[in-house]
Amino acid sequence: MTLRPWATYSRGSCGPFIASPCRRTGPTAVRRARAPADRVYHAFNRRDLAVLRQVWSADPLAQLNNPLGGLLRGGDAIAELYARVFDGPARVMVTFGDIVEYADDTHAVFAGRETGTFTGRDGAELPLAIRTSRYFRYDPAAGRRAMLHHHGSIDDPVALRAYQDAVAG
Repeated sequence: MTLRPWATYSRGSCGPFIASPCRRTGPTAVRRARAPADRVYHAFNRRDLAVLRQVWSADPLAQLNNPLGGLLRGGDAIAELYARVFDGPARVMVTFGDIVEYADDTHAVFAGRETGTFTGRDGAELPLAIRTSRYFRYDPAAGRRAMLHHHGSIDDPVALRAYQDAVAG
């Protein structure tokens, strides 16, 4: 099976989550693939751990690679990291843009940039820029697409340290 790129969006064209004008276009497989991606940003920006748990695969090899938790595998470890972020002092808000998506009826990969803000230790709002990719796979047993992999990287070492410090409290 070959995944082929469906579309590339310019930075700023996809709003608080993945903007609704983007969601309403494209082949059915791509539109269906975007729904769980939308749910990720909706849940993250609202600090809704229950919804994030639903979006992630229950597979013990589901993997999160990010600047806060390193490499984590399995839904429980991933949820623990998100709980720390949500319960911590930093307030983080991100949008996803500059997206390239690859999708078919069973798989979807979204790669792009998360941009947003977080509050630092002093309460000041600081910019956040993360290169990110997310992989979703259709799970027939669950009857839905579930996220199996997410990778995020912050290129600027000073911004990375400030983000890690803010979330750690």
